[in-house]
Amino acid sequence: MNKIFLITGPAGVGKSTISMKIAENLNKSVLIEGDDIYHLVVGGYVSPWKEGNHLNLFWQNCKSIIANSLNNGYDVVFNYILSKEQVADIKQSFVNCEIKFVCLMVDENTIVKRDKLRPVDCQMGERSLILLNEMKKENFDENNILDTSKLSINETYLEILNNKRFVLK
Repeated sequence: MNKIFLITGPAGVGKSTISMKIAENLNKSVLIEGDDIYHLVVGGYVSPWKEGNHLNLFWQNCKSIIANSLNNGYDVVFNYILSKEQVADIKQSFVNCEIKFVCLMVDENTIVKRDKLRPVDCQMGERSLILLNEMKKENFDENNILDTSKLSINETYLEILNNKRFVLK
């Protein structure tokens, strides 16, 4: 049975780093960086948090890539800032897969420190703290939250790979 790993969390928490590490350690995998899919739109681009965005096209594209990858025997690692509703939609769309959902979280000091380690053009500044607080308000199931404030990259990805608590039921 193919697997889908949904990795979410605020900007700067380490979604891309952890997703890459997971994908590298699967036998046959596809890594889908949600930001890359969202940025396929050039003419008419609108930030995802603004009115007039192209999130409908984004989700259609993401689900198509996920489906195509699964149909060709690949496990999928997908990372993006996800809401409860979006996780439920993916779960409903891919019922024949094991789906592990993980919301990576850290404390405020750690998110600020990690954001400053990113390349200058990728730093989110205040937006990282806003997103951290928005993720807290999502009230994801406790079983799907992983505080990585004191975990290394290796400890984090191994926890996700090996712990069944992240499997959506």
